[in-house]
Order: sequence, then C-alpha cells, then structure tokens
Amino acid sequence: MLGLYAQHAQTYLLVLMIGTTLFFALPIFIAPLAWARLMLWRIPQDTDLAVYFGRCLGAFILIVEFLMLRGATTVETTAYAFDVLFCVFGLMLAVHVYGAIRRIQPLTETLEIGFWALLLLLNTRFYPAFPV
Repeated sequence: MLGLYAQHAQTYLLVLMIGTTLFFALPIFIAPLAWARLMLWRIPQDTDLAVYFGRCLGAFILIVEFLMLRGATTVETTAYAFDVLFCVFGLMLAVHVYGAIRRIQPLTETLEIGFWALLLLLNTRFYPAFPV
C-alpha cells in the first residue's frame, strides 16, 4: 500500500498545502479567536483554548526540532533545515513585532524580538552555502 499513488505525490502535496493554508494556517495566524469561534470554541469561557493552541504550537516546535536534528546529522538535509528555520524565525519575528506595535503582549514577548532577530542573523551566518 505504501506509495501506491507515488506518481501523484507532488499534486497531493500541493492540494494539501492549499487546503490547510486556507482553512487552518492563515485563519489561525490572522484571527485565532475568530477561527476558534468558527470551530465552536466558547470564547472567553473555554480557557482550554489556550491549552489547545499551546499544545498545537508545541507539536510544531517538535517537528522543527526533528528537522534540526536531521539537518545536524544528515548533510543532505542541512540546507533544508536552515531554510525551514529562516521561515520560522522570520515569522516569529513578525508575530512579536506585531504584538509589540499593538501593545497586546507582555514585555517578555516584546523582548523576544531581539532573540528572533539574533536567530535570523545566526542562521544567515551559519547557512551551508558551500559544501564542506
């Protein structure tokens, strides 16, 4: 059964990416509470929503950790891991700058702006542009 439709793998990924971007990623990124209401969470009564979002974020962080491990131990995936990190660090920087500008986050989150900017700089400096 594994790979039965392998010839359609790229089409599958494209369709999956479009669907999950439109129905999950962008709505949660742009308007998380509106998305939560649409998914029938009771706002603000459902304090479990914060736990849910936190666990979802934790799951994706673990995926990024796995990609970093693969990149650190397999030369063929090192550049890909760095590319993913550019996306993660850039978007996290944008999220924290947005929160700071709107004044909707605690000081600790605003201070993270420097952390994400530093990680972007380090990612640039350590990027495997040339084979070792």
